[in-house]
Amino acid sequence: MKQFKLYGAIVLAMIFWSVSFIWTRVAIESFQPVTLISLRLLIASVLLFLVSKLTGKFQNIRKADLKWFVLLAFFEPYMYYIGETYGLTMVESTLASVIVSTIPLFAPILAYFLLKEKIGWANVLGILVSLTGVFFVIYEPGGGFAANPLGVSLLFLAVFSAICYTTTLRKISSHYSTINIILYQSVIGLAFFIPTFFIADFSSIGTLKVSAESLGALLMLSVFASVIAFVLFAAVVRKIGVAKTNVFVNLIPVFTAVFAWWFLNEQLTWLKISGIVIVVSGLFVSQVSKVKFNFKRIRGTEY
Repeated sequence: MKQFKLYGAIVLAMIFWSVSFIWTRVAIESFQPVTLISLRLLIASVLLFLVSKLTGKFQNIRKADLKWFVLLAFFEPYMYYIGETYGLTMVESTLASVIVSTIPLFAPILAYFLLKEKIGWANVLGILVSLTGVFFVIYEPGGGFAANPLGVSLLFLAVFSAICYTTTLRKISSHYSTINIILYQSVIGLAFFIPTFFIADFSSIGTLKVSAESLGALLMLSVFASVIAFVLFAAVVRKIGVAKTNVFVNLIPVFTAVFAWWFLNEQLTWLKISGIVIVVSGLFVSQVSKVKFNFKRIRGTEY
């Protein structure tokens, strides 16, 4: 029963992150991208602060770590959300989730160049398989591509930013709980977005017309995608380990495709379905050795 609850919690977190692509598409119908991100971070920061205080897990940043938190927030949420949110104004939610889901595949490449970590055969094979799947998702029968090239590029910017974030995170992850890391990166990220808001969105604030659907989507993003999903994810990681938990991340493009088809009437062709299956297969291939060999070693990691 306890195991069932753990798996239920992680699947619920994946559902929240999957539907976040749909919520973003709905929210940007009313909000400009930077306005949306800033409000999302503001609400999430307040909620995360309350959670950390109520659970007694609030930590102050050590002076020596401040530079790492600033760099962390620059990569994510700042650069990541710019790439993802602007990308979602140009491409469908399904494609966005498929591209973003490749983050675990490419992270070892940067780790190889910066940290001299080895890249296993499973990871190389996973990258090749998943990129083939992405091609299927964006390919249009008869020739050409169904996706906006700029939108795809922005989403890969989000992927690159997340990879840099993951690499930077290693500098501080052993000293702070997950909730505190997310709290501080959200607050510092908001500080990055405030001047960006005045540059990009302030001139259009007077013409802002917010629908009930967009406001609801903003609240859902802030509460469920930016807070509850992270809390659930962190809780499950403490019990079953990072590698085993990350296997469930592979469900995100599948859930997103279904939700986008159901709520946004996005077309779900057999070619797209095949591409999603191939991408998820590549993700599983890349994680096989990690789950098999690293589970016992990382089980005791504190989150």
